[in-house]
Amino acid sequence: MLFNTKWVSTIFPNHQGLAEDKIQINEIVTDSRVRSNKSLFVPIQGENFDAHDYIKQAFDNGAVAAMWNKTKGLPAFLPTDFPVFLVDDTLEALQNLASNYRKDVNPTVIGITGSNGKTTTKDIVASILSSSYSTHATSGNFNNEVGLPLTILSMPRDTEMLVLEMGMSNYGEIEALSRISQPDFGIITNIGESHIEYLGSRAGIAKAKSEIVKGMTGKGFLLVDGDESLLKNSIKAGVADVITCGFESENNVEITNVAITHDYTEFALSTSNNTYRIPLLGKHHALNTAFAVTLAKKLEIDENKIQEALLTLQVTSMRFEMIAGKNGMSIVNDAYNASPTSMKASIEVIKQMDGFAEKVLVLGDILELGEHSQSMHESVSEVIDESIYALYTLGDQAKHIHDKVKSLSGNITCKHFIDAENLIQDLDQSLNKDTLVLFKASRGMKFEQLVERIK
Repeated sequence: MLFNTKWVSTIFPNHQGLAEDKIQINEIVTDSRVRSNKSLFVPIQGENFDAHDYIKQAFDNGAVAAMWNKTKGLPAFLPTDFPVFLVDDTLEALQNLASNYRKDVNPTVIGITGSNGKTTTKDIVASILSSSYSTHATSGNFNNEVGLPLTILSMPRDTEMLVLEMGMSNYGEIEALSRISQPDFGIITNIGESHIEYLGSRAGIAKAKSEIVKGMTGKGFLLVDGDESLLKNSIKAGVADVITCGFESENNVEITNVAITHDYTEFALSTSNNTYRIPLLGKHHALNTAFAVTLAKKLEIDENKIQEALLTLQVTSMRFEMIAGKNGMSIVNDAYNASPTSMKASIEVIKQMDGFAEKVLVLGDILELGEHSQSMHESVSEVIDESIYALYTLGDQAKHIHDKVKSLSGNITCKHFIDAENLIQDLDQSLNKDTLVLFKASRGMKFEQLVERIK
């Protein structure tokens, strides 16, 4: 049980039915189609939909109570004793309920944001914390104004550590999520170009990500990418402590001796005598892990448990996932999402991987770059050198990568496609056991479908 209707009634005093009875609530649902076990239904209103219209379906699927916009009439079928909490705005009510539940359970809360790497960092942090504490973490992409409250409201009452991923597309959104969840510890993984279309510049992105401090409790500290000057300039007073992690020597936690193999990345930290190994490829994952290890040490997790958690790490799929393809070739499926920064980081890892005769890049459009799109796509060419055998691009904007690389190097095979089928047919002809292929694009390009075709 999460709580009962009587507890909810103390937060929302305008109610009817048997709201003040102790009716058990086991889960919160916003989707009326989901079969539930004694749920509280919260109908969200959007521009093109209104879930209030589906209260009958939610009732039939197990809802025993509901939030309700007080301006709307209740349907006649509802029993008069059915608990209904009347509110001005159901989304605000969901967030308010989550904030109160967070206070009631009172776990240690870790909030994670950043342009790239926040999901992987969340996975690493949750893996390490789970070795020593009852831990609950964001699942999938439940990191926005609806998803974060639902994540909080799905944590068991015995949760000791709550790990929350925070996504955004504009100013004010991270602040709102931070005030709902009140993190004790915060992590800003990096500043890239995601959502630059709405925020105008990387400095604007840094400012928006730094909003995470607005709701922090002051009990812990904020971990940031110390190699990013924009972050250091954006962090304002109000945080108990700021710890910088990065590859430059002036960081509080310096990452050194990075080595990348086919199967793992290994590195050392200036704050430890130990070497760390993770089954992920790339320097950027060393940084993500440095955040997690630094936090774990603060929380007094045993070094052996940290090491074991890293070696058995399970991360969200389609994030630099090594899989086997046709004819024994190797695929790196990094198709979940992309920014110029993350695309360049992935290419750098491909370049560092030994044992492949041919390295092929399949790159697609990076979305939400607005007026910066051409220059940002062209910037990807900066890391594509002649260690890359071939470049395949797909999409209107990815053509800028193709054109720039083709103009700079005559030794890289460059092919641009407007049709995915033609790309796959051409790619099929050159795959062998000595080939390594990277797939990278924004989520909207659905590159996972291309990966499926050559697995």
